[in-house]
Amino acid sequence: MTLAWTAMSAQMIIAGRQLEYICHGPDPATAPTIILLHEGLGCIAMWRDFPAQLAAATGFGVFAYSRAGYGQSDPVTLPRPLDYMTREASDVLPAILDGIGFRRGILLGHSDGASIAAIYAGSHEDHRVRGLVLMAPHFFTEASGLAAIAEARSAYQSGDLKARLSRYHRHPDNAFYGWNDAWLDPAFRQWNIADVVDYLRIPVLAIQGRDDQYGTYEQIREVESRSYAPVDVEILEACAHAPHIDQPARTLALISEFTSRLERIEAAEVITA
Repeated sequence: MTLAWTAMSAQMIIAGRQLEYICHGPDPATAPTIILLHEGLGCIAMWRDFPAQLAAATGFGVFAYSRAGYGQSDPVTLPRPLDYMTREASDVLPAILDGIGFRRGILLGHSDGASIAAIYAGSHEDHRVRGLVLMAPHFFTEASGLAAIAEARSAYQSGDLKARLSRYHRHPDNAFYGWNDAWLDPAFRQWNIADVVDYLRIPVLAIQGRDDQYGTYEQIREVESRSYAPVDVEILEACAHAPHIDQPARTLALISEFTSRLERIEAAEVITA
């Protein structure tokens, strides 16, 4: 059954868990859809007004959900498996796309969400997905990023990070430690999903902040150098790990231009055919 397309926070059951979701703009039967995949500590509320602005700027519908363990979604059993991003791409995302009646559009991921988007596009032959927007993606671990994640643990345990996250997550410990413990597990240092880039066959827009504390330009270079499909790269000045927060106007403009170009290409292909 197709889920209700609603701008009010709603619940769906995927893989036995209740997940919260929200929609903006036209439904999938009316226009292409952007699927938002949040960061490692994100949820639909932490996107703020970005989904609504994205729908207005692009004319696409926008669908956002909180993964299990985040926001008002059901918690997960800890510790998370170290391949949790691959599992999200293989076990959860396909059911969500089918559940909303996804017909065509793009996956837009931030941080962990960008990794999930890349894994899905590189390992599933889904012709409905016409492009990827990867904001601050991770394809492998870096010492500097792991150090920043260790600092986040200190901020959570002895600073105000737990109080701030509690405003957004019903189970803040589940959200934080599900992410933090996985990334700081010694075995996770070998985590590397860069081979999925070799299988991308759709256009990619890669966006990263110049001052990203969780990843260096080497993450972007991986998709830029390995993808057989076109890749547009934008490095934003005065921007850390969250381009949509630090540089919202520029980020929206870049995505809008990317989606417009995809639509022009698709229209030309229809005419040619």
